[in-house]
Amino acid sequence: MSDILADTVIGAYRLAGRAAVPLMPIALSWRARRGKEDRARLGERFGRASKPRPAGRLAWVHAASVGETNAIIPLIERMTQSGFSVVFTSVTLTSADVAAQRLPRGACHQFAPLDAPPLIGRFLDYWRPDLALFVESELWPTTIVRLAATGIPQVLVNARLSERSFRGWRRLGGAGRAILGRIPLCLAQSAQDAERYAALGVPRVEVIGNLKFDAPPPEVDAKILEEFRAAVAGRPVWVAASTHAGEEAIVAEAHSLLQARFDGLLTIIVPRHPERGDAIRSELAAKGLRTAQRSRSERLEETTQIYIADTLGELGLFYRVAPIAFLGGSLIPHGGQNPIEPVRLGSAVLHGPNVHNFSDIYATIDSVGGAPPIADGADLAEAVARFLGDSEARRCFADKTADALAPLGGALAATMAALDPYLAGDHAK
Repeated sequence: MSDILADTVIGAYRLAGRAAVPLMPIALSWRARRGKEDRARLGERFGRASKPRPAGRLAWVHAASVGETNAIIPLIERMTQSGFSVVFTSVTLTSADVAAQRLPRGACHQFAPLDAPPLIGRFLDYWRPDLALFVESELWPTTIVRLAATGIPQVLVNARLSERSFRGWRRLGGAGRAILGRIPLCLAQSAQDAERYAALGVPRVEVIGNLKFDAPPPEVDAKILEEFRAAVAGRPVWVAASTHAGEEAIVAEAHSLLQARFDGLLTIIVPRHPERGDAIRSELAAKGLRTAQRSRSERLEETTQIYIADTLGELGLFYRVAPIAFLGGSLIPHGGQNPIEPVRLGSAVLHGPNVHNFSDIYATIDSVGGAPPIADGADLAEAVARFLGDSEARRCFADKTADALAPLGGALAATMAALDPYLAGDHAK
């Protein structure tokens, strides 16, 4: 694709974004009615700041959701300790809640502006960042082009790119390379991610590793942990974490197969999107299963078969209580969820076949002898039964998994070292 055609494609995208601006309030209001936007803060999605810009040097750090937010907060802490202020943006309500709890002094949260020229322009004119860090695979064409045009260096940190996203960008040909070629530095999670970004035209790519290995395990209130452990004491228990629509039925099938073998079995389901709790409850009730729902503060009884943990920020609690964790998003074409947290908290991790979002990590887990990828409810029941019935085998697998992943840390220090010229302001020298 010629440079002229590439510029035409980029211009068409930006023109479409500008034309869509009048329709965006309708779309955001619809999302707010579905519980996916904070109605009181919709102005932030249009680039209107709700907090004052601090004096001095400031970095814009952007992540999409909860997992990326948890991974990047230690880096934000390092940056604020170095004297930088940070405006941290994200998209989801859950990530905003995490940010409110965990952002250090010197950092504030805003919802990310939509990728349209006037909105990005308004955001940048107000915050005037000296540096922009985008986490994992957050690639927004208008934002990339505008940052480059205003001389604000953009760095991709903890960068990854799925095969599907790579193919999509590659189909853009020269236009894709013209956009991504404006990003001066990419700090990739793996060699495969680095190869993909380099092939798409990012001029400088370094393999740094995954910041999620350096993020601390999710915290939990000691009293709440003690109370929950008491509530499940003496019962065989396992957790299906970050499940998506369609996976709860498979988990329920596994539970039904397991309960004949394990008296008092308790299955905990933690949906990826807590707002689905009521729908999951109805689905399981139709199967004759007795449930309790955490968002309704329902008591966990001895007769409760499945506990629906449809609340935010409590995975650390359930990973500490349940010795076996099935990671959702892997029985559907979603790509899997991050398994690092349950591994670090001592859980034996099970998963389905669709784990391309974290393929290297899951390959490492599988290499130490866990269960093969789960295909259906029967597979899941058999894998859970293996570890429920043999605690020594479970502990051995969990320990081997933790040992295998331990050497993969160090990305936080490496990322700070790579960013040092940008933080010092001499990256162009």
